[in-house]
Formats: sequence, structure tokens, C-alpha cells
Amino acid sequence: MLDLPLNIDFTGKVVVVTGAGGALCGTMARAFAQAGAKVAALNRSDAAINQLAADCRAEGYICNAYKVNVLDREGLAAVHEQILQDLGPCDILINGAGGNNPRATTDNEFQHEAREGQKTFFDLEADGIEAVFTLNFAGTVLPTQIFAKDMVERGKGCILNISSMNAYVPLTKIPAYSGAKAAISNLTQWLATHFAGSGIRCNAIAPGFLVSNQNRTLLFNADGTPTARAAKILAGTPAGRFVESEELLGGVFFLCDDKAASAVNGVVLPIDAGFAAYGGV
Repeated sequence: MLDLPLNIDFTGKVVVVTGAGGALCGTMARAFAQAGAKVAALNRSDAAINQLAADCRAEGYICNAYKVNVLDREGLAAVHEQILQDLGPCDILINGAGGNNPRATTDNEFQHEAREGQKTFFDLEADGIEAVFTLNFAGTVLPTQIFAKDMVERGKGCILNISSMNAYVPLTKIPAYSGAKAAISNLTQWLATHFAGSGIRCNAIAPGFLVSNQNRTLLFNADGTPTARAAKILAGTPAGRFVESEELLGGVFFLCDDKAASAVNGVVLPIDAGFAAYGGV
């Protein structure tokens, strides 16, 4: 059971969370369930979300797992219909699906330091770059097209996107991911404007650096010491530490609460232990 940071009651709200198989969005899905919401956990693979749903139900909460690819419009439409039958129309959409691809990542931080055999900027694969943009951008647009219709029909609702520190200042090695997350921040403002007259708010969070199973080997050596890249991240973070997934929940709950954030629309909230504020000196 999570130690929820805010006492906000989401009872009766239907919350759809994409990418719920990951640590970050899985924590969000669990938190909303604890706060009384009826949660639909969506993910491309079903093992993690099946366990998430089972754990929530064992604790007395409502969470259903739905296997779907966020890039499959027909699949999303079918899942939408099932959610309508199981839980009801969507009140809150968390667009959490996203990620990077090794084919769109350089081995070196700076071209002048490139060594023979390394993947440089000139070696990045076009299909890898396209895959990153498609997953992050289209993977946010398509679920919004499907689930925001419920909100338009009722004249109320909330969309929360997941941006990144990369959207503020791009990190080295990952140009496609940085650009895709910058696009998510821009899309958040666009959606906020587009849906403002329909009673729908759209905001985003920009998480700081979290340790997950996906990036653990990039951040820590086998002996548990930080890698050179992790050391740079920590040196650029005033708090001198990584962010925990549960530390995102206060901002998430605030932005998704229609009373607390009724006039908050189109913002990207950094939750980063001060990373975006620090100039390095």
C-alpha cells in the first residue's frame, strides 16, 4: 500500500493509465485505485498489469488490466468499448506510454570524442528515430483521440501527459527522445487550448531522473557505485539524489483534481529535485 501524499478523493472517477506496466505509471495507477478511482491499466504486454490489477483487487480497490498497443487505433477503440462496459466513461487520462530506442542513441556525448566503432550521430538509424517519435508522440495523440471523446460528451475531464527533463534541455546521446518529449510539452499546451471550451484540462509532469529496471545498468556499476553518466546527473541535481516514483504522486494528484487545479491548464510541472533550476554553478 502506498503512502499517499494528498487526501484527495477520486471515488467514482474512471482513470485510464497507459504504460501502466512500467514502474512510474504503475505507481500512479495503484495510487488512483487507493484514492477510490476505478482504474483501467493499459499496457502493450500484460504480465505487469495483470499483477498490478490482482494486487489492487486483493487490497479492495478497483483496477482492471487491458492489453493494448497505444499505436493500434483499432485496438484502443476496442479497449475503450470494453472499459465503457466494465467501468464507465473516462474521467482522467494519464498518457504514460513512451520510451527510447537504442537505434536512436549515440555511443558518444560529443562528436569530437568519437572513437572508431562507436555509433555516432551519423550512424543513427532512421527507423529507430521514427520509432521513438511515433511511440512518444503518436502514443499520446491516439489514446487522447479515443478517450477524450468521453470527456467532450460530458463537458468535463482531465488529461495528464508525461514530458521529461529532456524537454527543457536535451540530454546528450538521445536526440530523438529529447525531441519527442519536447513535442509532448508543446502538445500539452495545444490540447489545453483546443479543449478549453469543452471543459477539459490538459497538463503534464516532467519527472526528474528515476532509477528503473530499464536504466539501472546505465546509472550504476556492478558494485553499486554511480556510472560516469549518473555522476553527472547527480552533480546537476541540487538535491544530489534521484527522484522516487512515489514523489510524483503529489503533483499528479494536484493536476488531476478538478477542485484544486480548476484553473491550471497547459502547464508542464517539473518534479525533478531541482534539476531544471540549476545552472551548474
